[in-house]
Formats: sequence, structure tokens, C-alpha cells
Amino acid sequence: MTVDNELLRKSMTGVGLLAGGANVIMQLGHPAVGYGVFESRVESGQINRHPVKRTRTTLSYLAVAGMGDDDVKAAYRKATNRSHAAVKSTADSPVKYNAFDPNLQLWVAACLYRGFEDVYYALYDEPDPEFLDEMYQRCHVLGSTLQMPRDMWPADRITFEKYWDAALADVHIDPTIRRYLHGIASATFVKPRVLHPLIGPFMRFVTTGFLPERFRDEMELPWDPIKQKRFDRLMGTLAVINRVTPQVVREMPFNVLLWDVRSRIRAGRALV
Repeated sequence: MTVDNELLRKSMTGVGLLAGGANVIMQLGHPAVGYGVFESRVESGQINRHPVKRTRTTLSYLAVAGMGDDDVKAAYRKATNRSHAAVKSTADSPVKYNAFDPNLQLWVAACLYRGFEDVYYALYDEPDPEFLDEMYQRCHVLGSTLQMPRDMWPADRITFEKYWDAALADVHIDPTIRRYLHGIASATFVKPRVLHPLIGPFMRFVTTGFLPERFRDEMELPWDPIKQKRFDRLMGTLAVINRVTPQVVREMPFNVLLWDVRSRIRAGRALV
């Protein structure tokens, strides 16, 4: 059965990918998630070494969680679990972590929800509270597609805000993770490197614009009212473009990636 999640589907737009770097920073702002990614022994999942594959698998997960049928979710969960089995701390790790920890998955899901919510507000008119309440309830799939039990998802948006405010106390980005995330913010993983001077400053600007102030401070990224006005103008322009773009084009690459996952399942090919 397909989950009809309009908030996710409308936020799953090519334009929305501009918020991706900020969302990764938010997720990795939790030390256990940050070091889990930074120290990961899953070599094929390291974005600096395999940027295309890592981007494909991450966006495919979002497409499956938000737009996929139950059988597709089950297949992707099984494939992801095989990769996550190796993501756990060692005696030398600065913090303890395990990719199967449902509390860490809840944090990641909460960041993803917050990111999709931010994209929605940036690209569309503000919806009424009832719409947001209904869509929030359906966004549990961002975590429950993996090991997070459905009942761990905060009961409503008010409860979510309380969870979010409390969880921010655990956010800390140390110099090691900050250096790693500065690369994410500036898209230094993009090949060839000759493109970095062209796209780096723009991506850093957009990423900083999407970051909540708490995370900007942790990342030591400067921001001011002038930059905010430039960011607002940019998003206003992109919102107009997004609204007039046909849905099938607007949902790229997520719809294409969901098709790819289904094709891989039928052909017996690796999903992640």
C-alpha cells in the first residue's frame, strides 16, 4: 500500500535538494550520528570517495520512505540493514554509536522532517494547521521505514517541538566533525575539483541559509540580515519556478530513483 504523503511528495523536489547539505549537518550535529558517519567502515558509502553512489542511496531511501509501497520499503530496509551492521563504535571512538539505535534513527528522522518542513515553507504558501498535523503524522515513515518503532514518533507537532527542543541539548559539533561538515557545506565531494570554486561559495551560502541558528553557531558559519535577504530573494524566485514546473519534472530525481529501486529489485541487483 502506498503512503499518500503530500507534504513529503511536494517537498521531494529537485529544488529542495538545495537544503540537503543543511540537513546532513543537522543530522551529524548529534555526536553519535556525526562520528558514526565519519568513522564508518562501509567504504562504498563514504561520500568523499563515492559521491554519486552515496547520494543515490540516500535519496533513494527518502524516495522509498515517502513514496514507496510496503514491499519496496521492506526490501530497502533489508539492504540498508546489511550496510548498517558495520556502523558501530569501537573502543577508540570518541562516542558510542550503533546505526541500529532507534533513538539515533528518531533524531535523523526528526531532522529529515524538519528539513522537508523547511522546504515546504520555502516553496509553497503556508498550509493550514490541520494539513500540517495530518502530514506530520504520516512522516513517521522517515524513521519507521528502518528500526524506529512507530510509537517512538512524537504523538503530535506540539510533542515533537518539545522533543526537538530537548534533543538540541545533545547537539555538539567538535573540530573534527566541523571540518568534515565544512566539506559537505561547500560540496567539496563534487567531481571534478575544477568545479569547486564555481559551486562551493554558492552551496555554502544556500546551506547556511537553510541551517537553524543553533547549527550555524556550531558550524561557525557567519550570517547577517543582508545575506538573509539575498537568501529569501533566491528562494522566492525558485518557488515561482517550482510552481510552474510540471509535477513529473518537479519530483525528479526522487521519482526516477524510486523507479530505479523497483527495477533493481526485479533484476536482483544491489539496492545500496
